[in-house]
Amino acid sequence: MMDLKRFQRVPDITGGDDRDTELLKEMAREARDYITSFRWCPEIEAMYLAHGVGGIIALFLAQFSQRIGGTDDRLWIVVGDLPSAYMVVEPDDSPADALERYCGLMEDWIAAVRDKRELGEVYSVAAKPTAEDADLLESRIGFLLAEIIPRATQLSG
Repeated sequence: MMDLKRFQRVPDITGGDDRDTELLKEMAREARDYITSFRWCPEIEAMYLAHGVGGIIALFLAQFSQRIGGTDDRLWIVVGDLPSAYMVVEPDDSPADALERYCGLMEDWIAAVRDKRELGEVYSVAAKPTAEDADLLESRIGFLLAEIIPRATQLSG
């Protein structure tokens, strides 16, 4: 079972400084707006910041008042200076695991765009399916893999 004590409950988020705190709280609102934009989204019971760097990326855990389609009652939500996404919470997930899975979803999209494959077979990304957007996303994913995920791994270890 996931230890929620390691996460910061929304809206009681504090960042490294006042600006980081402000950015992370804005990102929490963005994550809530994103997930509630889906018709299937039940009422959110609680949201937690699992890992974040203000203005760059934030990973939230949303707990719902009921199961979605009878299955999941929690989802990871990624927002920031990259495409937003939601993912199922797997048993024994850590924030680093969720961020790595996010990177894999984005890498699949990048490959599909470059190979001119059908995008219906990969995670839907809110970006133009152009080589330029694929390159920009690849650069951001590279930064996440090199800089952000190692920090998330240290914090969850």
